[in-house]
Order: sequence, then C-alpha cells, then structure tokens
Amino acid sequence: MNILIVEDDFVSQKFMAKFLSKYGNCHIAADGEKAVAMYKKSIEEKRPYDLICMDILMPKLDGYQTLELIRKYEEEQGVSGQDAVKVIMTSGMDASTNATKAFELGCVAYTSKPIDIVHFDNLLQTLQLI
Repeated sequence: MNILIVEDDFVSQKFMAKFLSKYGNCHIAADGEKAVAMYKKSIEEKRPYDLICMDILMPKLDGYQTLELIRKYEEEQGVSGQDAVKVIMTSGMDASTNATKAFELGCVAYTSKPIDIVHFDNLLQTLQLI
C-alpha cells in the first residue's frame, strides 16, 4: 500500500509513519501544498496513493482545502469511485462540527487525536485497506 501522511507536527508524523509502515510505504508531507504536489506526482508516475491520513489544522493549506484540491484533481484526471484515494482526516478538534465538513469534501473516515491504534486498525480493515 502507498500511504501519504499529511501532518505538520513532527511527533505526529513519526508516530503515524511508525504505525502505518507495517502496511506499506509511507511518505510525509508537512503541509497541504506539499501534499497536493506529492499526490499529483503519484498519479503522473502511475503509483497513486491508496491512503492519505491528513490533519485538519496545517499551515499554507488546511486539511479541508487540501482534500478539496485533491478531489478536484482526481475529477480532472477522470479518477472516481473505487479508484479515488481513501482519505482519513485526523484532528484534535471537536469531531461534531469538523467531521461533517470533512465528509462533505470526500473523506472516507474521521478520527480524533490522539490516535487509538486499535480503532485505527479496525478502521483500515473496514475500509478494506488491510
């Protein structure tokens, strides 16, 4: 599995990379602009990401803006349905207000920080990623 971790916090980057590396190759983007560029490059090189784990609060582009640009790019490239990258949004913010917007923009799951490893494993199984 090809995984992109979009997270501006260094400790969170390392935690997610260590946790997810057992499932595939992990790449890290520290902000939304870098994430969009890396996603586009993965499509161009025909090695698209299977999963993006993305924080909401980030510099340059937040998670919502980043997700919106990724979905727009997929639409332009004719990528849809099962071929679209699965995006899990992560945040330490209140889920009741933030999850709705994330789902409207096309994420497949939303989980709160700190990440519960057992819950996240179950989530990956539910999404048929592992």
